[in-house]
Amino acid sequence: MKCDLRKTRLMWPVVVLLCFCFPTEGECGFSAGVANVDISPPTLPAIQNGGFLERSQDKVLDRLSARCFVLKSDETTVAIVVVDSCMIPRDICDRAKVLASKQTGIPIDRMLISSTHTHSAPSVMNLCLGTRSDPNYERFLPPKLAEGIARAYASLEPARIGFVTVDAPHHTHCRRWLRHPDQYAADPFGETTVRAIMHPGYQNPEFIGPSGPVDTGLSLLSIQSADGKRPLGLLANYSMHYFGTGGGFSADYYGKFSALMEQKIAGKDPTPFVAAMSQGTSGDLQWMDYSKPRRTNYSIDQYAGELADLAFDAYQKIDYTTGDPKLTMAESRFTLDRRLPTPARLAWADDLNTKRGPRRPTSKQEVYAEQATWIAAHPQEEIVLQTIGIGDLAITAIPNEVYGITGLKLKAQSPFKVTFNMSLANGAAGYIPPPEQHYLGGYTTWPARTAGLATTAEPQIVETLLGLLETLSGQKRKPLTTDFYNEEQRTAIEKAKADENNRVNRGVMK
Repeated sequence: MKCDLRKTRLMWPVVVLLCFCFPTEGECGFSAGVANVDISPPTLPAIQNGGFLERSQDKVLDRLSARCFVLKSDETTVAIVVVDSCMIPRDICDRAKVLASKQTGIPIDRMLISSTHTHSAPSVMNLCLGTRSDPNYERFLPPKLAEGIARAYASLEPARIGFVTVDAPHHTHCRRWLRHPDQYAADPFGETTVRAIMHPGYQNPEFIGPSGPVDTGLSLLSIQSADGKRPLGLLANYSMHYFGTGGGFSADYYGKFSALMEQKIAGKDPTPFVAAMSQGTSGDLQWMDYSKPRRTNYSIDQYAGELADLAFDAYQKIDYTTGDPKLTMAESRFTLDRRLPTPARLAWADDLNTKRGPRRPTSKQEVYAEQATWIAAHPQEEIVLQTIGIGDLAITAIPNEVYGITGLKLKAQSPFKVTFNMSLANGAAGYIPPPEQHYLGGYTTWPARTAGLATTAEPQIVETLLGLLETLSGQKRKPLTTDFYNEEQRTAIEKAKADENNRVNRGVMK
């Protein structure tokens, strides 16, 4: 392959800034670089998000990281960043991309920034339910992400890649369960609409089973030096929400898994090697299996260790490319509507907000009253969708907390040999249940900045991503031949739909 020397000369001022030299003409082809940047909060205490109500932490239990990968071919350069954060809104991601682009020349639409979704990180998203953004950390984070991309870019070297996907069904389960057909619960708005809830409790007789299927695929993208003698990076992907910790800021199981994989693969090799676990499609998934008794003394370290053992076993069986893989990327930005509050809902919210005054919300009702007012003032959201092709592997990037069934649909229809999906990427546009799941109600459907898009958003996002995958591959999507719901789940959805229609016809919904 020939290197475009004109492009090389044009990039020279950036090269000097980074103390990095481009490959010579004979070395052009596929290359990769990695970096790990510490993003632990420098100022304490800091606001933490991940819960309904605002809280602060004054300890760092383990270091937070931005793990960065830059991939380059003759025509395309792509940056992928996995950040130990609960969620990063689009404007913060875009701010980091602009800074990184100035330092490296990588176009901003060739950068993917995703959150792991640890619930023990400083907040950079305002009104993430009842939590504000921490202003100090919001200023701190974008330059650090740009630094990580620049460092990975500066370490580019000829490389090869391999990938594998294995089934890991014992470490993620549906956490959203169905109540019995005639047993609805109340929502924060005073209505009895909730047929499905998160975390029902272990073997709770009030619930009949999960509300949807589980994406159990564990995917690994391995990057090595071109001669195969040195590992450079590992990007893992799994659909499991998080494993909660308390008492301070933490990278959650994602950080522990990454450290274990670095130790297993690179050992004491001083050559930089970066492993990362990215968030899959786990909006309704978590590690607990509520169909079985509660596991006693089961720790985050045990969980991370078990998953790392599975991953390392799969890693050792990876076949690597013998030539330069085709590297492509596509992005689509468009606007989606939010579900706006009715006049009655706004009147309810205004009353609660007035009574609360300047203090932060202290109940779910107050949280959703504040959210209703915010949604009325922000009726739309810009969505950033991306797809990356690396040979026969595809990665989709979605700025939402996506249900397991959505990930399964994308994987089943993708024209690529292997596909995995990175959620909470390039923004934080909230939970995105499929339209039918809205009828079941529950936390992930209650209108908020973290769950407020129109009920038709999920199919629009899936259709756009599949179109981008078709563009990258030059092939049509596979037909969807599977109904991922079982008979019990489908029956529950149809009954809940009929019940909601009856409530609407009676005029009882606000």
